[in-house]
Amino acid sequence: MGDVDDQLSSIVMEMRRGVLILGVLSRLAVSEYGYSLVQTLEREGFPIEPGTLYPLLRRLEKQELLDSTWDTSENRPRKYYKLSDKGHKIYEELIVEWQKISGTITALVNGV
Repeated sequence: MGDVDDQLSSIVMEMRRGVLILGVLSRLAVSEYGYSLVQTLEREGFPIEPGTLYPLLRRLEKQELLDSTWDTSENRPRKYYKLSDKGHKIYEELIVEWQKISGTITALVNGV
């Protein structure tokens, strides 16, 4: 049974990886810093490891989907991320694509 559990776990992880960007972008209509984003996603049932999130945030920023600002008003400086105008447009299009894919998969799973 362990082999089946391992295989299932691997497949679920792959599925989650496929929707990771959509999950992250969904929370960045308002500014958040990395660790608070980890906590928010976990609280909402979409856990993500910091070691996965931070490289993703840097990549999305480089792709100009996110804007960032530093808050140095406290002892520990924090980098806050927020959707850029381009990121907001991409996010809206991703939602449309997600709805199409989700609808198709639901129909397939339900045998419709």
